[in-house]
Amino acid sequence: MSRCCFSVRALAILPLALGFYVESQAASLSLQKRVDSLFVLASTGEVKYKALVQPAKDSIAAMGADAVPFLIDKCDTKSAPERVTLMEIFKKIGKPAVPDLVKALKRQNGLVVERVCAALADIADSSSVPGLIGVTGHPRWQVREQAVGALGKCRDHRADPIVASALTDTIGQVRKSAAVAAGQLKLNDLIPPLVHMLADDFYGARMCALETLLGLDTAKVIRIITDSLLSSNQLVGDRACMVLGQFHTTQARDLLMAQTKSDAPNRRAHAGVALITADPLDSCGLQRQFVDPEKDPLVKLKLHSAVVAGKTAAK
Repeated sequence: MSRCCFSVRALAILPLALGFYVESQAASLSLQKRVDSLFVLASTGEVKYKALVQPAKDSIAAMGADAVPFLIDKCDTKSAPERVTLMEIFKKIGKPAVPDLVKALKRQNGLVVERVCAALADIADSSSVPGLIGVTGHPRWQVREQAVGALGKCRDHRADPIVASALTDTIGQVRKSAAVAAGQLKLNDLIPPLVHMLADDFYGARMCALETLLGLDTAKVIRIITDSLLSSNQLVGDRACMVLGQFHTTQARDLLMAQTKSDAPNRRAHAGVALITADPLDSCGLQRQFVDPEKDPLVKLKLHSAVVAGKTAAK
């Protein structure tokens, strides 16, 4: 075919292609305007529009994947109601929203990436795992926190090494998220670092570690805690007593009874309170063996307070 014929044919096709492009752009603009107008109603806090809020959310969600790019553009909002509305709509759209959300993980705006991770956590689809793993090293700690949390909710074991690494993140909130994710993924191999985390500087991290340990292999947790009771870090052993108090086993009880004879007052207090909490009505008849002989006034006060609180709660 001659170059002349090719050029003529190309010129003939050009108007059709241009028309299609213009029509496509017009349709996209129309959809964006519709999403924008509905979103104003969906996220409003005005009482007079209360009846329109949920229908507006449902209408946007019904658009499915087509609405997602326009919603992602709103993820840098500073408005709490708008942020909550976005999360609700993304969750309602569900899996069809995942491809565009994963693409948005590559955006430069850290706040947008953070919100996108939160949306992917709500959807919890395994196809988002590679993208989420890709942002777990993000310089913005909020992104790392949300990404690790999302990986836990996806319950995909490709994330296991990432969660293990996040347990030692420099930011407490990220470590907390990793502790929760370890429980969701049932990572029994992480019991040792989770026990160590019982002495974490951040309250949220150590309490989440405690909750996670209660859901993992009980025998292995007790075995690791047995060694941790001798740790040079007294906080690890003290708080390990709190974990043992939640395990209603003979081994856990015997370990706690041994700790009520410790030379360290704090350890005796933690062990005694754990035993009282586990058996508030003293059905095993053990309380007199460590409450009555206690000489330290502060420890004695803590034990008596636990006895009273336990009996009150058991009524």
